[in-house]
Amino acid sequence: MNVLIILIPAALALGLVALYGLFWSLRRGQYEDLEGSAYRILQDDDIEKK
Repeated sequence: MNVLIILIPAALALGLVALYGLFWSLRRGQYEDLEGSAYRILQDDDIEKK
């Protein structure tokens, strides 16, 4: 039972860190363009045109 004194605050702290990371990524706009990367990989920009 003594281990719960350590595990419960550790679990809460890790949950708060994950929640902070989620809100940080939302503020930075990480989820704004979900389909852009899927279309960008199909473009052949690296092939030189002759």
